[in-house]
Amino acid sequence: MTIHLRSDRVIFRFSGPEAHRLINDVVTGVMPTSAEEPASLWALLSPQGKILAEGLAVWAEDALWLDVHASVADDFYRRMRMYRLRAKVEIDDLRETHRMGFATEPSHLAHKDRRGPVALGYRIIAPVEATADWSSDDTAYHTARIANGILHQGNDFPANDTFAHDIGMDILDGIDFVKGCYVGQEVVSRMKHRGTARRRPVVVSGIDAPAGTPVIAGGREAGTVGQVVDGKAVAILRLDRITDVTAATVDGKPVTLALPAWATYQFGEAVSEDAE
Repeated sequence: MTIHLRSDRVIFRFSGPEAHRLINDVVTGVMPTSAEEPASLWALLSPQGKILAEGLAVWAEDALWLDVHASVADDFYRRMRMYRLRAKVEIDDLRETHRMGFATEPSHLAHKDRRGPVALGYRIIAPVEATADWSSDDTAYHTARIANGILHQGNDFPANDTFAHDIGMDILDGIDFVKGCYVGQEVVSRMKHRGTARRRPVVVSGIDAPAGTPVIAGGREAGTVGQVVDGKAVAILRLDRITDVTAATVDGKPVTLALPAWATYQFGEAVSEDAE
C-alpha cells in the first residue's frame, strides 16, 4: 500500500480534560469523541465569518488531532493559544515530529475521510521516522478530492477571503447548526436561514491555465479556478451567473462545468443580493 505524503499540512494535537470543549466552542464542525468516528470537517472563522483555517479533526489517544494548511499554521496556533485562556488544554505543534498522508487503506493513526460520495480514503498521521517510505507525490489525493468537488485553503483559496458556505461546508457536515455559539456563528446562521449563499463549488474540466484564472460565463467573471490537476479544478462560482453551462470559458477556451455529486444547489440559482 502506498501512502502519499501531504507535505503542505501541519498537525496540532489538543489534549487535556477541556480540550474537546475548547475546540467545540471555537470551530464550526462537529467534534468527534471516539477513535471509531471518521475525520470531521471544521473551520476556524473570523468574526466576519471568513475562513481563517480549515481541515479535518479526529479523536485518538485521548486527544483531538487537527490539520491545517502550512500557510496558516502559525496564525492558527497563535489564535488557539489565545482562545485557550485558562482552560486545561495542552496544544502541541507537531511540525517537527509528525507527518500527514493519504492512503486508500488504513495504516498508523488512520481515520476515514467521509467528505463526498467518491472514496477519499484515509487521513494518515505518523511519526516522522515512520514516513521514510511514503511517496512524496500527492497527485493521487488531489485528483480524488477535485473529482469530489472538495476545496482546500492554500491550494484553492486564501485565508480570510471565503465563507464556509462558499466551499459547501454546510452540506459536507462541516458546520454544527445545533451547538451553541462559536466564532463567526452569527454570519453562518444568517446565510443558512436567509438562503444567501450564492457562491458554491463547481468542478471545472478542460482547463489549460493556472490556478487563479477567472471562469467567464455570460460575458462576466463568475469566479476563479483552484489548483489544476490534469486539466481539472474546483472553482467557487457565482451560481446566478451560470445560465448556460455550455458557454463557460477559462483563458478564452471552452471548459466543462459540473456540480459535485453531493451538491444540493443548481446552476442559475438566483439569491438575495444581501449575500456577501
